[in-house]
Amino acid sequence: MLRVIAAAVVDGDGRLLVVSKHAAPDVHYLPGGKPDAGESELEALAREVREELGVDVVDPVRFTDIHAEATLERVPMHLVLYRATLSGAPAPAAEIAHMAWWPAAGVALAPPIEHIAVPRLRAAGALS
Repeated sequence: MLRVIAAAVVDGDGRLLVVSKHAAPDVHYLPGGKPDAGESELEALAREVREELGVDVVDPVRFTDIHAEATLERVPMHLVLYRATLSGAPAPAAEIAHMAWWPAAGVALAPPIEHIAVPRLRAAGALS
């Protein structure tokens, strides 16, 4: 099973930070990634967000666990989602092709984000 740790970052206007990878630039995910051997969830989250967006994660709080099929890999995935803020202004780096604040025109979300993460964030009052 693919294990992924990701951040749900919501701005003051109730928009969700999403990113796409060079390998699939039209599909947007939450920033984060797979933990390296021996890394804790929070270590992996901090490393991945720093690599992908050049900023640090601030005050991460575990929010929910999502079990779904990974969009690109087409294998079972366990996504651990943290709500967090960021230090500084994020900008795409490493394998990140695009960054957007969703909802935004032309930004398509990966199914687990659209159908599971977004409804849970809305139910918690985090998204408008």
